[in-house]
Amino acid sequence: MCGIAGIVNLSEPDPIPRETLLYMLETIRHRGPDGTGIYRSPWAGLGSTRLSIIDLTGGDQPIGNEDGTLWIVFNGEIFNFLELRVNLERLGHRFSTHCDTEVVLHLYEEYGPECLQLLNGQFAIAIWDEKRRALFLARDRVGVRPIYYTVQNNKFLFGSEIKSILAHPAVAAEIDSQVLREIFTFWSPLSPHTVFHGIQELPPAHYLIVQAGQAGPPQCFWSLDFTVEEPQRPPESYLEELESLLIDAARIRLRADVPVGAYLSGGLDSSITAAVVQRHASNKLATFSISFSDPNFDESTFQNQMAHFLGTDHHEMHCDYSDIGRAFPDVIWHTETPVLRASPAPMFLLSQLVRACNFKVVLTGEGADEFLAGYDIFKEMKIRRFWAANPESDIRPRLLAELYPDITAFGARLNASGAFLAAFFKKDLAQTDSPYYSHLIRWKNSARIWRLLSEKQRQDHSGITNSPETFDELPLPAGFENWPKLSQAQYLEVVTFLSPYLLSSQGDRMSMANSVEGRYPFLDHRVIEFCSRLPPKVKMPVLVEKWLLKQLGKKYLPEVVWKRRKRPYRAPIHRSFFMPEPPEYVQELLSEPAVRQCGFFKPEAVTRLARKAASGSGLSEMEDMALIGVLSTQLVYSLFVQKSRPMAAGRAAARVKIVDRLLSDKD
Repeated sequence: MCGIAGIVNLSEPDPIPRETLLYMLETIRHRGPDGTGIYRSPWAGLGSTRLSIIDLTGGDQPIGNEDGTLWIVFNGEIFNFLELRVNLERLGHRFSTHCDTEVVLHLYEEYGPECLQLLNGQFAIAIWDEKRRALFLARDRVGVRPIYYTVQNNKFLFGSEIKSILAHPAVAAEIDSQVLREIFTFWSPLSPHTVFHGIQELPPAHYLIVQAGQAGPPQCFWSLDFTVEEPQRPPESYLEELESLLIDAARIRLRADVPVGAYLSGGLDSSITAAVVQRHASNKLATFSISFSDPNFDESTFQNQMAHFLGTDHHEMHCDYSDIGRAFPDVIWHTETPVLRASPAPMFLLSQLVRACNFKVVLTGEGADEFLAGYDIFKEMKIRRFWAANPESDIRPRLLAELYPDITAFGARLNASGAFLAAFFKKDLAQTDSPYYSHLIRWKNSARIWRLLSEKQRQDHSGITNSPETFDELPLPAGFENWPKLSQAQYLEVVTFLSPYLLSSQGDRMSMANSVEGRYPFLDHRVIEFCSRLPPKVKMPVLVEKWLLKQLGKKYLPEVVWKRRKRPYRAPIHRSFFMPEPPEYVQELLSEPAVRQCGFFKPEAVTRLARKAASGSGLSEMEDMALIGVLSTQLVYSLFVQKSRPMAAGRAAARVKIVDRLLSDKD
């Protein structure tokens, strides 16, 4: 695991200052404190900051092929690299290291972009072809590892994080208010957008080639397909295949030259992951969990039961309101985007604990909810479609009363008034032909935050309404209309939540902030493709979420765990910033002068919201989202536009590798 960055000259050779490359890498030193390496030629400069996990001493980057015409910097892991290496050696390739990075390089040398089809992993790849003067940039199938790019002054710049691009003297941070509206609707920017004007994300499952003075359009090499397998099989057959795939996905994710641990939330997904890993780990498994002082969010009882059941070496990070508030500026420094949830903060603190225990790698259960239908939004969609067939029924909407008990304030309102419940979920009830039907309520509800936008923002985007259908950035794949309705909802959840938020703001960015790599067996592309072909009745019969996984849980877990109702991971919001007193940065950033200077929100509306949060009377779910959305936007503006925090930490790398192909070093 590493952080990578680079510069390609588009118009003419122009020696890239060594100091510029090193400074870009310094900004992402947290991703790889074990070593730094750069490659320079008249046309390109590549850089890597390394977290050594495989071939600890021999895998320093950049790495070249036999004749030095291809050079790679690489962020991620290729879990099937051993098998791929055997085949490459048979074809005559010779290796100088034992790491997966060199396997990727020779695979590209042999097959070109088609090599991506052979990779089982999570990755961002940059390969410079000196002969063709071409850069190959690629990202894994579901976007576990990030890569960003921009073109400035006839130079193509890329990096694992946006801050590495902002470290280049030609680039200045400017918030894109249109993308801000995307975040306040979909909860995250829609790929390829970022919140910074002119800086793009390479979408998941895409590659691009920079050659002949320009960056070609991103090319897709893999796509989700929820076409149901025919003919359908008995449930036992699906269960056997799922177990076999998960075992192998976990087994190859244990490949490392350092100890590997696991996150343990106490829920079904992480518990099965830990149970499968334990059977294949060579040493006693170490597990890591978050507990909360607020009982509405705490799951430590189930975590401890699972740790005892598995006999793991268990570590717990206890989280109070003040811990979240104190960590939040660091969280936004690493997310580099506004968020509508406080959930990344405890994950940031948990990765600190993992690193303090001298672990660099953890396995976790992300992906099971999306691909095996675990979220309440899928149940909500099924109930609303059932209700829409008889919209005047008084009985059908009663099914909704069982949803969202985890949202305390919201749930109290629902249970207190059947009329409120019916009115809330009846919005757009009849729009069953909309391809976005499953998510319309969420998106339109989130878009209410737009009300806080300043008059200038409203004038600048006066033609935009609160309807998500106005966003052209959410294209639907071929065949979408033929997928089962549950599968359509799953696809929307993957492209608007899993990839841009769960794996980014809450995943990669929080773990790598503390030099910890997360690995996800449920996101093995073989598991994804298998789950996507499953009939809906095997994933969610009636309203039973993750039915197939629960059947597997009977074999691996205690009954109290596999029978648990799904409880989404969440963290408290307004109490974290106002109980007992708001931290100084909260007072400053939410003050009228600061809000007015940023220019995105109505100062008087923000003041009212902050006063209500400070009063102790509590905020609704939507008010909580608005509060943290405003605060995180103000932090992004302060940290990156106003540059209130130095870009680089100034920490020295453990090792430095320089490959310099310049004729002179006078630059």
